[in-house]
Amino acid sequence: MTTLDDLWYLATRAEQQAEQTYHSLVEGHADFLERNHRHRVSRRRFRTLADRISETGAPFGAHSVVYRDSGELLLVWHEGVEMWVVPGGGIRSGESFREAAERELREEAGIEATYDGLAMSIRVAVECDDYSTWGVLPLFEARAETTATTVADPDGEITDAQWFDDLPENTRDREDLRAWRERAFD
Repeated sequence: MTTLDDLWYLATRAEQQAEQTYHSLVEGHADFLERNHRHRVSRRRFRTLADRISETGAPFGAHSVVYRDSGELLLVWHEGVEMWVVPGGGIRSGESFREAAERELREEAGIEATYDGLAMSIRVAVECDDYSTWGVLPLFEARAETTATTVADPDGEITDAQWFDDLPENTRDREDLRAWRERAFD
């Protein structure tokens, strides 16, 4: 007798939610970058990410690409991955993606910003053994209204926030950010 692993069901549920999320997220937005990322993960991590995707459509929450009129981008130092990243994180119950991105920006950098729409939509494929699913990673475009940073991350993962003209080598998704900036400022 063959038994089916529940990861197959979870992956299918996650894909269905991701598809719905993607369409509702991009509806009404134009001129944003679309990217694809692929992550091979452990079985345990696959389950965690697939659970998140089946709940919200997103494996890593919502983020903000925050810029100054000069073209500098705001990055925060993430202790867990030891890299500069754009501010962002998980979605709380009842929050929209944009509300989550705004809250995370306040917590991780203390910046006030005007949100201009969607900067990027990244399709994140997650794979483990013979299982795969995908989710959406939305990055919202935000013009800084204030520029002095104050880190007050309740999770303690973010320890610094800085403005960069030249993105450091250890910036997560550096090429995606450079492509967005080139498009937005040229």
